[in-house]
Amino acid sequence: MAHNWGTSTRKSRLPANWRSLRRQVLDRDPTCRICLARPSTVADHIEAMTDDHSLEALQGVCEPCHRQKTAREAAAARAASRPSRRRPAERHPGLLD
Repeated sequence: MAHNWGTSTRKSRLPANWRSLRRQVLDRDPTCRICLARPSTVADHIEAMTDDHSLEALQGVCEPCHRQKTAREAAAARAASRPSRRRPAERHPGLLD
C-alpha cells in the first residue's frame, strides 16, 4: 500500500513552527548530508519514524537521497513486522528440564 500525505498522519504531528525549523535546517545544511553533492531541499528526520523535531534530529538532504532513504526505511519496517517463515528452535528431546 502506498503512503503519502493523503493517508499519513505525519503532517498533523508536525509542530506549528515546522516551516521555520525546515528553513533553519536547509540554511544550516545547504548541501545534502547524504550524497554531499546536490543542494538540500528536504528537512529529513535522521531517525526514521520519530517525532523529534529538534534541530539536532533533522538534516538537510536532496530529494533523490530522501526518496532512497525513505524507501530503505519502509522496507526495513515491513520486514520487521512480517512474521518469520522459519520454525522456532526446538529443544533437543533428550535434554532434561
